[in-house]
Amino acid sequence: MALKLHGLPMSTCTCTVMTCLNEKGADFKLVPVDLFATENKQPSFLAKNPFGLIPVLEDEDLTLFESRAITAYVAEKFKETGHDLIRHENLKDAAMVMVWKEVESQQYHPAICPIVYQYFVAPLRGTTPDQTVIDANLEKLGKVLDVYEARLSNTKYLAGDFYTLADLHHLSYTHYFMKTPWASFINDRPHVKAWWEDISSRPAFQKVAVGMNFGEK
Repeated sequence: MALKLHGLPMSTCTCTVMTCLNEKGADFKLVPVDLFATENKQPSFLAKNPFGLIPVLEDEDLTLFESRAITAYVAEKFKETGHDLIRHENLKDAAMVMVWKEVESQQYHPAICPIVYQYFVAPLRGTTPDQTVIDANLEKLGKVLDVYEARLSNTKYLAGDFYTLADLHHLSYTHYFMKTPWASFINDRPHVKAWWEDISSRPAFQKVAVGMNFGEK
């Protein structure tokens, strides 16, 4: 039975899960959620995710929300197929995957998310992007990317010389960020740039990226 993924093609978190599913060659059906009609706030959806956010994954009697939890589940469920995203046969490698997944969650995402929100989402909601917020988070992002540049000068990917969830979790927000006027933050750091060009060219993400077009400028 195919998995059901409730979300939208342009949603960053939905795209993260779709990319993971594609890497594993998993059979899934995308069930669109109409956010403009507040479908995500209706009782039927809130029964799946009480916070009313996308995406939600249904696997028979199991319902999951929170994209990082979903990708961890998918990577484990399909660990014998597709690309090994968790390095499950090497404890030390797997530990490094966990470290850099946390770095993305606690350092990278909090800096890049407000920039993408202000540049793309705020205008869609009828408000002017707050440049003060953008500038403050660009400063934070630059410091994080300096750490990445140093790390990636020694390893091909963040957790080591192997592509994992630690890299995959960066794809959707960075994809949108590269469409802003501040793409130089990636391009001016040669090792980060090479890493980005590598991970963003993977077929599993390219298949998803064609639908990532909200708020295009």
